[in-house]
Amino acid sequence: MWKFTRRELLRSSVAGVAAVSVPSLAASFDTAPTARKGRVHQSVSRWCYSHIPLEQLAEYGAKIGLRGVDLLQPEEYEVPRRYGLVCTMGYAAGGEIGKALNRVENHAAIEQGFRTNIPLAAKAGVPNVITFSGNRGGMADEEGARNTIAGLNRVKKIAEDHGVTICIELLNSKRDHHDYMCDHTAWGVRVVQEVNSPNVKLLYDIYHMQIMEGDLIATIRQNIQWIGHFHTGGVPGRHELDGTQEVQWDGVMRGIADAGFKRYVAHEFVPTGDPLESLRKAVELCDV
Repeated sequence: MWKFTRRELLRSSVAGVAAVSVPSLAASFDTAPTARKGRVHQSVSRWCYSHIPLEQLAEYGAKIGLRGVDLLQPEEYEVPRRYGLVCTMGYAAGGEIGKALNRVENHAAIEQGFRTNIPLAAKAGVPNVITFSGNRGGMADEEGARNTIAGLNRVKKIAEDHGVTICIELLNSKRDHHDYMCDHTAWGVRVVQEVNSPNVKLLYDIYHMQIMEGDLIATIRQNIQWIGHFHTGGVPGRHELDGTQEVQWDGVMRGIADAGFKRYVAHEFVPTGDPLESLRKAVELCDV
């Protein structure tokens, strides 16, 4: 998906914390695993911790009660299983943020990517793979919706046959991904409703939808049947889930849990301090 181009504006933040974070790893592994309530199944997005070896991130995640690691490439799918975790969302060559399902000329490549990688995801126990709408580029939302529906209809049986869910991500077009088409819940819900497959759902990124829409809990409850995965991130800035930002995360997590959501919520924020401590605090906050 991103190969970090999506997050180039955040590279300085990642680099800035790298030197102070890695030395904390050894001490963090000395404690027994933390038992969690289990109402919210939490994961962590790999790209936010790119300076920490994946094996160490998975080991630490298991210690603090995570269920998985998010956004791994096919060659990495199996790594979390060594620590009792899963890859909760995988890349599977499902297009790029700016170039994906809303243009029919991209459909063949996306189909080929899914035919190659969804079987690998199924073998590794990966429940979800990611895809995107693509940018508008002057295209009307109605045409883009029709094209995206056609593209998802073309690949949905691959997902159904292997028990993997294709998730199309909601992103904000106001600040981070200008011109992205799937930037409102209503557009995304319309698409997945018409595709009408239990294996095609939305990736509801709470950070992005707070920027675009707000009204998080009511929107989530109203559309929970169409949502297959969540991402977190503090607003503004996509940093820690703490008192410096505007989302009441424990309330949002209660809304998700009370709606009966049994899939995964992955932390996708860029830490500004010790990243492992920031991750632990986020997991604690969201353990409602």
